[in-house]
Amino acid sequence: MPLYEHIFMARQDISTQQVEALTENLKSIIEEGGGSVGKAEYWGLKPIAYRIKKNRKAHYSLMNIDAPHAAVAEMERLMRLNDDVLRFLTIKVEAHEDEPSAMMRKRDRDDRRPRGPRGDGPPRGDRGPRPDNRPAPRTEETAS
Repeated sequence: MPLYEHIFMARQDISTQQVEALTENLKSIIEEGGGSVGKAEYWGLKPIAYRIKKNRKAHYSLMNIDAPHAAVAEMERLMRLNDDVLRFLTIKVEAHEDEPSAMMRKRDRDDRRPRGPRGDGPPRGDRGPRPDNRPAPRTEETAS
């Protein structure tokens, strides 16, 4: 059977439990069509690049599917009818990843590059002595 990766975005108004129930509903549709869902990941509530149906955030979820095309087509048809689903994308792949997806992996910032004292860039190191081209401090003699 062909392998698919399916990602969908759900409205920000619904709860995490409702997203999980929607995922379980989609799993049952795939299983009724003769397929199986290998892995289902909930990525969380994340901001989106632009508004979709007045939503600025969306619940993201990924499913690895092993099913015939007819079962995937039926799942997509039902998702188009569901008002809670903002967008979805199904991609046919050669093989599924066994490890967690890139969104679920912990980013290890220490491996990328050294950070500065405020955490915003590389460390500055020693900047050397200050240039002495500053004006002399004012005294009472020079103030008049």
